[in-house]
Amino acid sequence: MNDKETPMIFKTAITEMFGIKYPIICGAMMWLCKPRFCAAVSNAGGMGNLTAGNYETEEDFRAAIAETRRLTDKPFMVNITLLPSVRITPEHHKMYIRVCTEERVSGIEFSGTPVDKVAGMAAIEGLKKAGVKLFHKVGSVRHALHAEKVGYDGIYAAGIEEGGHPLDDDVTTMVLTPRVVDSVRIPVVTVGGIADGRALAAALVLGAQGVMMASRFVATRECEVHENIKQELVRRQEHETVIYGKSLGLQGRGLKTKVLEEVCAIEKRGGGFAELIPLLSGQRVKQAWETGDVDYAPLMVGQSIGFIKDIPTCRELLDRMGREAAVCLDRAKNLLQES
Repeated sequence: MNDKETPMIFKTAITEMFGIKYPIICGAMMWLCKPRFCAAVSNAGGMGNLTAGNYETEEDFRAAIAETRRLTDKPFMVNITLLPSVRITPEHHKMYIRVCTEERVSGIEFSGTPVDKVAGMAAIEGLKKAGVKLFHKVGSVRHALHAEKVGYDGIYAAGIEEGGHPLDDDVTTMVLTPRVVDSVRIPVVTVGGIADGRALAAALVLGAQGVMMASRFVATRECEVHENIKQELVRRQEHETVIYGKSLGLQGRGLKTKVLEEVCAIEKRGGGFAELIPLLSGQRVKQAWETGDVDYAPLMVGQSIGFIKDIPTCRELLDRMGREAAVCLDRAKNLLQES
């Protein structure tokens, strides 16, 4: 098969679970993963993401789910991040879980504190009874084992390469994916460093049933972010991200910019929460996405930006990744010869 031919049909636990063409899931992105973008990914054959933290009222959250369903008849994932936040409270978390149960969404990606510790086992039981598939993003085998024990349907194994909030164990994708695959019986989705079909093929060979990526989706036509941001991601390389926030107990990875240089300098000299939080606020990030000012706020992208060379549509991107992965998997078969 050459890279221009129609890709083979992918059959993994993820494509079977959700009835999607490609085992590619969009990761959560605050301010960006809203109905139109979510639906574009799902309509392209992957699985879009509706990030609950974009909505502060039940009415707005339900309206976003309804709008996404109007734009696509395909399944999509909802992200609920269970981490400390100035704007989103534990009561918001419980509301998101209740609404997802009542709306019977296809799946939820939880990150942060395990949901059983936030809302109790009754919340998990209610979601499962409603047919909602539950995934938890983890950075270690021990957290994957806990998720499996309490009834999750799958695991996002997130390596330190990812953008956003990589977990504190700092394990790379190449190591974490097979370790988690070997440790649990539920499907594993690889996260971190994914941006093309070669990475998709590699994840499948390592035993994952799919991949989740976010940074690559920022540089697509449908992503509602300023064109300056997209062009900046095309220009930047894999070494141009930085880990920050360790002193706050909530580390992140973002694009190396003036604001993150300032954040890292404050952390290095022992500056605290009061000094850092004005630079890290979600509203600053929202403004940066909208205005295209890359130096104004931390832009949470991962090392996979080194693979971003163009700004395709979501459909063009996923079709290309499917072709590339099929070529790689076919080539791998040809490396073996009978003795």
